[in-house]
Amino acid sequence: SHGIYLRGITFDTMVADYLLDPGQRNHGLDDLARRYLNHTNISIKDLIGSGKNQKQMDEVPVDQVTPYAAEDADVPLRLTAILEEKLREEGLFELFQTVEIPLIEVLAELEFNGILVDAKRLEQLGTRFGDRLADLQVQIYDLAGSEFNVDSPKQLSKVLFEDLGLPVIKRTKTGPSTDVEVLNQLAKLAVNELPQLIIEYRQLAKLKGTYVDALPAMICKLTKRVHTSFKQDVAATGRLSSKDPNLQNIPIRSEEGKAIRSAFLPGEKNWLLFAADYSQIELRVLAHFSQDKELQEAFATDQDVHAAVASEVYEVDLADVTSEMRRSAKAINFGVIYGQSAFGLAKSLDIDVDEAAEFIESYFSHYQGVDEFLEQTLLDCQQKGFVSTVLGRKRVVQGIRDADGRGKSRQRNMPERIAINTVIQGSAADLIKLAMLKVHDRLHQEGLQARMLLQIHDELLFEVPATEVPSLRDLLVEEMTSVGEMDVPLKVDLEVGENWADCRPLE
Repeated sequence: SHGIYLRGITFDTMVADYLLDPGQRNHGLDDLARRYLNHTNISIKDLIGSGKNQKQMDEVPVDQVTPYAAEDADVPLRLTAILEEKLREEGLFELFQTVEIPLIEVLAELEFNGILVDAKRLEQLGTRFGDRLADLQVQIYDLAGSEFNVDSPKQLSKVLFEDLGLPVIKRTKTGPSTDVEVLNQLAKLAVNELPQLIIEYRQLAKLKGTYVDALPAMICKLTKRVHTSFKQDVAATGRLSSKDPNLQNIPIRSEEGKAIRSAFLPGEKNWLLFAADYSQIELRVLAHFSQDKELQEAFATDQDVHAAVASEVYEVDLADVTSEMRRSAKAINFGVIYGQSAFGLAKSLDIDVDEAAEFIESYFSHYQGVDEFLEQTLLDCQQKGFVSTVLGRKRVVQGIRDADGRGKSRQRNMPERIAINTVIQGSAADLIKLAMLKVHDRLHQEGLQARMLLQIHDELLFEVPATEVPSLRDLLVEEMTSVGEMDVPLKVDLEVGENWADCRPLE
């Protein structure tokens, strides 16, 4: 806040432990002290208490605060030597030193920058969403034939399965399930409109509660911005996560999601929001690893990869690929590589299982490099006990079956899906972290006013003076497409607008 930029962070015990064991749920100092030093840290509750009797720290006697404060310095210092040795033994120290530690500075800057949120716009949306929820509630009561608590799974279950006599799709310990998967299946039966209205009601209520109602209270009075926290130590694949509030989870395709995004604005007059989104980065990672010539050719010639796959699988010319064919190819591109079964594909495309099975076989017969890569990934994981990303990030995965156990169905169990997902999604996460580091450095080197605000997995969001848009565009294309040593070209889609919802492709 005072223009002082700290330099010299060389180690972070939380990040180190996360790299060593990304599946571990807790990487905090108290947990590390117990695990590595057989030491129990002084509890903050022991010092200041809790509830009504909780004290301020300056009310605690100095002779009690001193050991607590000293321990917070001493324990990380003792852990550092232990964790650094383990990082070196596992071949993870370079990733730690050149990516994860420098990223701390970038994330601190993003959190400090925050993003301007229009509280009045959210208030308008709150009224609009509230009115729509009230309308939905009336329609739901009419279809149910009585009033009930729509938010109660137990009461909803009675209405659906006892009063209306709809078929029970699956059961839980407490009775028939009313989760979204069940509601979607009931909606497809088209016997009653109620399941579809319940789905819409739940989605709208969640968006209203999570964003429209909650965000205004999170706006900092000093900056008029919302400052999310980015977590480096949560997602086992290496992805970043966001909390308080989670700004990585606002739906982009629904009208309600777009409406919420319209409340996110640039923070200065005559500035714009600028979004840079990696195009199909996970499929490009797949093409890189699999070395499948046809898939690589589609990216090298900048084809619509979903249309290209549809052309191969359906054995038609690219020009003759229909929107339905492309939709099917998109489903298989994003589903089958993670072990989606013929049953799962059939359900997502609303086709019969035999047709889906045939489609899967056709896909893998045309893209044999993909098939071989997936099998090799599972074989390596079974033998070594872990998988690795493009930058050498590791994740231990147990439970991979041998080839005979997997059979020819290509239906993966959960550990097999996790293994493949980690390699592909984790490598994509590695690449965008590298991009963040390079872009952050260039923005400072060139003295641009543009500021990086958010990372939403494959997308970076900036605020930028209108006059700097061409400079930022060139910088982002240059830096984001040159990260990693990939055998397929990386592509970035660029959009600019007066708010997040209105961002449109850059001319």
